[in-house]
Amino acid sequence: MQKLYGRRKGKKLRSRQDGLVADLLPRVALGIAGGTIDPVELFGGKQSGIRVEIGFGDGARLIEQATQNPGVGYIGCEPFLNGVAKALAAIDERRLTNLRVHHGDGRDVLEALPSESVDLIELLYPDPWPKRRHRKRRIISEAFLAQSARVLKRAGALRFATDIDDYCGWALARVLRSNEFSWTAESAADWQVPWEGWRPTRYEQKARREGRTSSYLTFVRN
Repeated sequence: MQKLYGRRKGKKLRSRQDGLVADLLPRVALGIAGGTIDPVELFGGKQSGIRVEIGFGDGARLIEQATQNPGVGYIGCEPFLNGVAKALAAIDERRLTNLRVHHGDGRDVLEALPSESVDLIELLYPDPWPKRRHRKRRIISEAFLAQSARVLKRAGALRFATDIDDYCGWALARVLRSNEFSWTAESAADWQVPWEGWRPTRYEQKARREGRTSSYLTFVRN
């Protein structure tokens, strides 16, 4: 297990949220204690592809995507318990069967997945750790890129969104040094315009109000 920085829990959960964490989370959790994940077994072999979102926040995009694409299996990773509880409420309300949740570090999920088993990994607005002494905590690293490339299928994609220019440059520098991925952008629109079907997250809306713009980077596995 790798060291995970940042908050793990916020305000006290409401009684319904506590109940969902106690009853529903064990039923939709990945259960990676054994060290490996079998995506076929996880979704009963009924899914046409597997997608992973690392750090899903309140789960809004994850839930929307799983609802719109019932034939795709989704794995959501989030260490913040309050965000997990919100996602569980939506899973329960919508009776989603194509979504599994990991309350913890998404890197542990990547480590447990088999090679060439995932179609898409999304890393949306991860903690930028802006202070220089904290930048080593950023999830984008050579090790993360290598693990992502291992689990992605050929021509699978890693999507990364950030509103921090320094973090954008940090990610690009590491991808361009890597033999594992290629950056697909051919014009500014390819990284300034969100992906098809994108709806701004609450974090993104806050960034807009504060005058920050976003970059949407797509890295394709070589």
